Order: sequence, then structure tokens, then C-alpha cells
Amino acid sequence: MSEKRVGIMVGDPVLLGPNSHAVLAYIEKAENMGISAAWCTTSRAGLDALTLFAGAAGRTRQILFGTAIVTSFPRHPVVMAQQVQVLNELAPGRIRLGVGTGHRGDMEETFGADFRSPLGHLGEYLYILKTLLQEGSVDFDGRYYSSHTSIETPVDVPVMASALQPKSFELCGAGADGAITWVCPASYLRDVALPAMKAASEKADRPMPPLIYGGPACVHDNPDEVKAAIREQLGHTRLVFYQRMLAAAGFPEAFNGTWSDAMIDAVTLSGSESQVKEQIEELFSIGVTEIMACPVAAGSDQEASVERTLGLLAEVSNSMALYQYKKI
Repeated sequence: MSEKRVGIMVGDPVLLGPNSHAVLAYIEKAENMGISAAWCTTSRAGLDALTLFAGAAGRTRQILFGTAIVTSFPRHPVVMAQQVQVLNELAPGRIRLGVGTGHRGDMEETFGADFRSPLGHLGEYLYILKTLLQEGSVDFDGRYYSSHTSIETPVDVPVMASALQPKSFELCGAGADGAITWVCPASYLRDVALPAMKAASEKADRPMPPLIYGGPACVHDNPDEVKAAIREQLGHTRLVFYQRMLAAAGFPEAFNGTWSDAMIDAVTLSGSESQVKEQIEELFSIGVTEIMACPVAAGSDQEASVERTLGLLAEVSNSMALYQYKKI
């Protein structure tokens, strides 16, 4: 069974802006606090997660790095494998690679990509990337990608994928090393995601891979200020993939393109320290393997708000690390 962890999203433009130095300092701070993992996304023309982690590798010792996600359309899987080889040498054993197709608007407007059959693309991409990295060579001709090449030494890096809908959870269960979610309610993960992953992994005759929960976190005493911050900082309900997922989870109002109070409550780790701890424990109890929390600043003192959230996440992360150590 995979080790349970609590990590944070870094590179958030709301908190840090497009500033590599600020992101690297944030990663160092997270490690010093005892947070076990730093996750970063690469979107549109923003900062590149793999390059940021290469910069962080020499400034840290043990914090794990995860991409959530690097989009697949702009980079051939062999190019991705080249980058990962370098990063794994700089931070051995600390890399978890998460890839995904991104969203139609981003890919077509930013890169001019032909965004069709995203699951078909992702399935072939995962196969080439995993096979090349983990086995050392690949010979594959598919509908969307082909590759015939090898690397000098296989690289033990988990290759995970983003997932929102049942078919993408099935894809992860059958062929990825983990499924990375974002703003999925716990009930949806329990009733849709985990059963889909379990069925697909059993059909593929392989262990079920980890499920990573991604969502906003805000340790704050004023629920109204938390909701205001979420509405200001998260715009995912304008994207149809998220609208469909949230509607399937019991929130048809997602198609309005705004966050209802009930939706925010369902996807946000929020409240007092004890309440957020309980919410994290609930996620682990239903089968989530890892928490990927994005600290959200709420209220008039945003710096203090983020510090309070980081403090709680660090406390939980440290207690889990101690528990894992005692089990060894």
C-alpha cells in the first residue's frame, strides 16, 4: 500500500506571481516546515514545473516533487522523458511525474494543438513515457504518437495522469502510476473515481495505483471570507470538464459557471485546525492516498491566513511521517 502524505501546491500565481525565485523560496520553506511534497502545474505560458524543480533540487534535501500537471500536447513523450532523466539525477528518488492533456481552450489558443480524442492521446502518451522511462526502451506506433528509441538506464519515476471523469479514472487504473484529481468532492472520489480505478486495475491484472486529492485549503474561522476567496481565486467552474464532474457529483448548478456555497464546502479543506484535520482524515479513510492542498489566502491579513494553513498542513504532514517511521 502506498504511503499516505500531505503536500502543497506551489507556483500559485495568486500567492507568488510569475516569480521563480519566490516559488523556490516557497519550496524551501515547505521542506523546512516538514511538508512532505511540493506539487506544481504548468499551464499556458506560465512557469515550467520541471525547470522549477530542477532549480529546487539543489536547494532542498528530501521534499518530494510532483507535477500536477505538465500538459502533453506541447511536448512529445520522448522530450518529456529527456527532461525527467535530468531531473531524477538532480533529485534522485524525489520525482513524481504527472501529465495530462489540459483543456481545449488552453491547448488550441496557446499552442494551436488539434485537441481531439484527449483520452486516446493520453493513453498512448502514458504508454510511451512509462515504457521508455521504466523499461529503458520503447517500440510503438499508435494513432497519435510513435516512438522507437531507448535510454541508457531505466529511471524509477512514477508516471501519473490527471483525471476528472470515469473514463480517465479507468485509464489511470489500467495504465498509470497514479490519478491526480482537482476540486473533486470526496463523495465523487468515493463513489465514482475509486470504483472506476479498482475495476480497471483488476481487469489489467495490476495493483490499483494511488489516488491524489487536489483542492484548495484554508484554515480560517470566517466561512464567508473563505467562500469569497475561493470565488475570487478559482475559476474552474467556467471549464466544461469541471462543470460536468461537479454536476455528476450532485451539483448541477456548476453549469451556471460560478461557485455555489455547497460546491465550495464540498471541495475545500476549510475551517478550524481541528475541522481541517477531520476533513483530511475523511479523505484518507475513503481511499485517497495523498493530499495535494493549495493554500488559499482569506480575510484582510492574507499572509497570516496562508501561514496558518501552512502550519496546519505541516503539523499533519509531520505527524504522518512520524507514524510511518514508527511502522518501519
